[in-house]
Amino acid sequence: MLRPIAAVLTRWSLRWVPDAWIIAVLLTVLTLGLGLAFTSRGLYGLIRDWGDGFWSLHSFGMQMCLIVITGSILADARPVRAFLNGLAGLPRSPRQAVALMAFVSMLLAWFHWGLSLIGSAVLARAMARRQRGVDYGLLVCTAYLGLGGVWHAGLSASAPLLVATPQHFMEAEMGRVPVTETIFRPFNLGLTLLVVVVWTTLAALLHPRPGDAVEADPSLFQDASETAPLGRPATPAEWLAHTPWVNLLVAGAGFAWLATYFRSRGLAGLTIDTVNFGFLMLGILLHGTPAAFLRSAAEASRHVWGIILQFPFYAGIFGIMKSSGLAEVIAGWFSAIATPQTYPLIVYWYSGVLNYFVPSGGSKWIIEAPYIVRAARQLGVGMPETVLAYAWGDMMTDVIQPFWAIPLLSIARLEFRHILGYAIVFFIVYVTLTSAAFFFRPGWGG
Repeated sequence: MLRPIAAVLTRWSLRWVPDAWIIAVLLTVLTLGLGLAFTSRGLYGLIRDWGDGFWSLHSFGMQMCLIVITGSILADARPVRAFLNGLAGLPRSPRQAVALMAFVSMLLAWFHWGLSLIGSAVLARAMARRQRGVDYGLLVCTAYLGLGGVWHAGLSASAPLLVATPQHFMEAEMGRVPVTETIFRPFNLGLTLLVVVVWTTLAALLHPRPGDAVEADPSLFQDASETAPLGRPATPAEWLAHTPWVNLLVAGAGFAWLATYFRSRGLAGLTIDTVNFGFLMLGILLHGTPAAFLRSAAEASRHVWGIILQFPFYAGIFGIMKSSGLAEVIAGWFSAIATPQTYPLIVYWYSGVLNYFVPSGGSKWIIEAPYIVRAARQLGVGMPETVLAYAWGDMMTDVIQPFWAIPLLSIARLEFRHILGYAIVFFIVYVTLTSAAFFFRPGWGG
């Protein structure tokens, strides 16, 4: 039954869901249309608001680029790859293999979603080589679970980290919300743990019986030959590029600063900037030499061109929302259909549905924040609750959305249709658990 559903959903996505930049343009047109219909701004005024906002979120865009780059750099470091290859030999059965893959993917995503995306692909490749009898489609699907349902509750969560960062773009409307009230809130930690336990167990239960599993072709994952060792550096410039002392000096200074910073601020000092700084320093340290670090950084930079092109357009949408009065209009719609009890669940579902068409937690926050924050204030719902509802909703449809799976699938050499049947099962369980959590929450705690 799952295979026909998966095939239909995959065909629909590939046929009707356009490139992310085209989505940004279409949403801009939609926002202009809503502005014309529900405000008195006029077309010229709305276009002026769009242009005024276009370059207003440079810092946020740079922060998102660095999250992608630092996570990729760290996952590409030789010690990390060696550790993941060692993990691949631990399972003693196919069920143990997919359960471990699911757990590691989600654990890595809680620390850094970029690390999970690349690191999970490395682990999946290693397991495909070493674990006989494991169903390859399920293995790759479990490698996607970190991005599919945990990342926006962890240490690289876009919205919670952004609102904890000084001078973020919504600070005038909602103030700063430290991560102790979002990421480290007991509700968030408990729900994260529940999802990890349930999904890890489900992964093992979903594995086909012996003989029914579809294994990977081992020839797809033969390692390329190692690069020939470098000769003795011939110039001072070459020596500097291949000495570990440069990296040790930079990383040592960086970790010394982080120790001083968190000693005075504690966990409440965690922001997008400190997360990026910490993972950058760790990547520099683990790569050993400037040459290795810069090679990895150049490779990681290939993944950020979409962010660079898309974010100015989302900033333009934010400019229209903020200056035209459209944010107040849409906030009124939310206030009219919600109560303080139901509002987090409504935000959760709204964010989840929109995420299927705008699969980016950072850029989508730019679109939604102006009106969901205003509606929360009108209803008396706290900012931490609103941010968490947005973050969990933003993950709702990730596991059945192919956008962020592209790098993983490229490394795994599979198509999304090969994992979507399993992904639908994970999606159904996830939506049931998280919707119940936001509706029946006994209190947000701490």
